[in-house]
Amino acid sequence: MNRYLKLVNFEINRASKLFASLLAIVAVSQFAGVVVRSKNYLSEANRVMREQPVTQAEFLNSHGTISFSQIITSLWFLGPIALSSALLILYIFLIWYRDWFGKNTFIYRLLMLPTERINIFFAKATAIVLLVFGLIAFQLILLPLQQTLFESLVPAEFLGYSDYHHALNSFWFLSLIIPYSFDQFLVSYGIGIMAVFLLFTAILFERSFRWKGIVIGILFIIFVGLLLLTPFLVEDVLYPKELLLLEGVLLISITVLSIIISRFLLNKKITV
Repeated sequence: MNRYLKLVNFEINRASKLFASLLAIVAVSQFAGVVVRSKNYLSEANRVMREQPVTQAEFLNSHGTISFSQIITSLWFLGPIALSSALLILYIFLIWYRDWFGKNTFIYRLLMLPTERINIFFAKATAIVLLVFGLIAFQLILLPLQQTLFESLVPAEFLGYSDYHHALNSFWFLSLIIPYSFDQFLVSYGIGIMAVFLLFTAILFERSFRWKGIVIGILFIIFVGLLLLTPFLVEDVLYPKELLLLEGVLLISITVLSIIISRFLLNKKITV
């Protein structure tokens, strides 16, 4: 356990610059979005009321109020989230391949450590999961601050319904990343963690068998995808909770299978 924790700490330290950069991008872009969108709305309101001219009530009747939902679903807000997601997906591959293709082929030093090789697998997966949860936690800290800033910039008479919880729940992309219920959290992040293990296994297939391994990895992913879809073929005879339970069992089974295959590949097929 001690060696595993050291490996996790090592991987987190290696990713610290990327993580800090993502936090900075998210914070700067989203706070800038709050200011820019709020100022643009108020500038437009002032322009319309001055040039047409119309009263404030007439403007609100024709153009509507501005809500925090409009801020939270803008490119200023969603852009850095999408960028972070894309970079973390890329990092799933980088966390392995940089060890093979770096200056000193660092993977050989890792494989020679006096610990079970599967601990390297678990440490890398844990680092990815912690980075994701760290970004989500940071976003949850920012949301009330951003809403407070938004409400301080826009006069109350121009404000629509501004609760960020409602905004998160009303937009599928955000509700997927920040689930509104514990069941949805288990499903979203259960699938996410399984996907990390699955991609790790596919990478180890490629490292073990090269071109043949790429084909095997792709077929393995396709097989898993089809397996996860099978419960929906009989969803008419299952209650929603039964369907959720069956999917949960499949997710756990696939994750365990990925670990077993990866352990075999690390111990028997990848040599130093």
